[in-house]
Amino acid sequence: MSQDTLVLGAVAYDAKVVPIWDGFLAYFARHGLAFDYVLYSNYERQVEAQLRGDFHVGWSSPLAWLEAERAAPRRGRTARAIAMRDTDQDLTSLIVARADGPVATIRDLRGRRLGVGATDSPQATLIPLEHVAAEGLQPGVDVEVVHHDVLVGKHGDHVGGERDAVRALLAGKVDAACLLDGNHLVFAREGVVPPGALRVIARTGAYDHCNMTVLDDAPAGSIARFTELLLAMSYDDPSVRSLLDLEGLKAWRPGRTTGYELLSRAIDRTGYLEPWLARVAA
Repeated sequence: MSQDTLVLGAVAYDAKVVPIWDGFLAYFARHGLAFDYVLYSNYERQVEAQLRGDFHVGWSSPLAWLEAERAAPRRGRTARAIAMRDTDQDLTSLIVARADGPVATIRDLRGRRLGVGATDSPQATLIPLEHVAAEGLQPGVDVEVVHHDVLVGKHGDHVGGERDAVRALLAGKVDAACLLDGNHLVFAREGVVPPGALRVIARTGAYDHCNMTVLDDAPAGSIARFTELLLAMSYDDPSVRSLLDLEGLKAWRPGRTTGYELLSRAIDRTGYLEPWLARVAA
């Protein structure tokens, strides 16, 4: 890998990913930073490639961040988050039920079916199930968990699994469904959810989503310039506004890692990452 060009790794969870990163490539070129990107089919491949040194910056899902953070020390490395979108901070997930149905609280889910997103979706599976467990119901024992495994490996970024979970709820195939708070509004705008059809029975605590992840051997000067240029992007600048719209933000923020506690507890309770960590550390 050339040390003259800063290379970013990202997952191709949607067709828009190519024009997004092509746009960033052009933006960085205008500001004198040699930049390129590589795309992966899933986050586990992306994290493993970053650990091998195949690229310098990873555009990480929250689960991919924890994968990198936990795998790096097993190889004598450290990981840090350098930037994130304003829209990555302080998110919540919802558990919703039909407004005309019998489920009004989490306690009402005992012996019923809960629709979740893809198995590896932080927002529509891992974090909501942790919330259910914290409320005293054991997922898979007290509550039947019905997964909607759309594009496993992409960590739910495509939101297809949670959309299917909501459709299953409306069709009466499950008794409640989990989804990102913001997608509750999106699905209503799309017409997936008729007005007044659902009620919120629970809301998780706040958590953070994606971040730009680097390891300790990334080129310090290029990383500093990359971070500076990201944070300088202004939504008031028409030359970058469409790019920010595609990536779903108004402003970049410095990276923080305090917002991953809920997801960390979820994977600790289930041992979700242990098989993968054992493999990559071997």
